[in-house]
Amino acid sequence: MTEMDYRREIKEALYAGQETLRYLRQAKDCLDSAGNWGIVDMLGGGMFITLIKRSRMKDADALVQQARAAMKRFQRELMDVEDIPEFHIETGDFLTFADYFFDGFVADMLVQSKINEAKRQVENAIQKVNYIMAQLNGL
Repeated sequence: MTEMDYRREIKEALYAGQETLRYLRQAKDCLDSAGNWGIVDMLGGGMFITLIKRSRMKDADALVQQARAAMKRFQRELMDVEDIPEFHIETGDFLTFADYFFDGFVADMLVQSKINEAKRQVENAIQKVNYIMAQLNGL
């Protein structure tokens, strides 16, 4: 591989990494919002608050799916440099059902726990991508 080809590959990897970070940060913002609405829901927010919280969770899920696709592109670009571990975010169908139909403190606590776990996973993915981006920028 020539130096020019190598630089092009780095540039493509950086672009894919930036795209991944954009989706991950947007997903984190949605999860932060869902978490805030989740706290209100636990305090007795009712069906309307549950709907808002679920909408933010659905938005976050869509962004996570886009981030996964972007991360796969990023991984392909980095095959010769370093592998990036997969991350997985799943809210679970039962918790969705329980949150709507058994809207109560215990169900709300379970959903809030899932939101917090998803936020931790997204934050970890952001840190890993940032670390690799820093290494690429140093090449």
